[in-house]
Amino acid sequence: MLLTIDKLLNAAQLDKIHEMLAQAEYEDGKVTAGMAAARVKNNQEMKLPPKALELLLRIIMSTLGHNATFRGAALPLKMADPIFARYQPGMTYGDHVDDPIMGGSGPKFRTDVSMTIFLNDADAYDGGELVIRTTWGEKHVKLGAGDAVIYPSASVHRVDPVTRGERLVCVTWIQSLVRDAARRELLFELGQAREVLLKSDPDSDATKQIDRSYVNLLRMWSNC
Repeated sequence: MLLTIDKLLNAAQLDKIHEMLAQAEYEDGKVTAGMAAARVKNNQEMKLPPKALELLLRIIMSTLGHNATFRGAALPLKMADPIFARYQPGMTYGDHVDDPIMGGSGPKFRTDVSMTIFLNDADAYDGGELVIRTTWGEKHVKLGAGDAVIYPSASVHRVDPVTRGERLVCVTWIQSLVRDAARRELLFELGQAREVLLKSDPDSDATKQIDRSYVNLLRMWSNC
């Protein structure tokens, strides 16, 4: 499932993030890439003192934890610490698939869902589209500041070259409670219908049946 989330970050959060990013140093993005991805990766990633980085991570993680659309679609079990990346003119990230297992020297986790949060407006740079290969063709994604997109980590994707301006993004990866992407999509759609019914007609037999079906499918498919 490829899903966009509008206005995940609000204006105040974006201002604080940009304030911190303006003070950051950047290193070659190949440092965090796997062997295959490093061959096609040409961007930079933020380096900040621990306390400043902790503040940024708290902003992102708290926002994701309170966003119902993200929780319903990703069904998060574990998450990677977000990475803040920039692309300046000439920078790109060629076709690649995200590493299946992440965690560095700490606890390992499986990557089921990838997420990109756009930190500046689409008109602040030319090029730089996130291009995701799907069963229905390539999808080009370039969203506004604070908007986000989630998609299966197994998808082949790339970032087209930036030709003007600066592309700023935050990226992270999620191990889901439900490993299979098709099952996650089904649960997301069923969960949306369930929420509507629980609010509009909570005592009906149909609502109770949908509620039980969602809960028991999640129980059946969860791999935690």
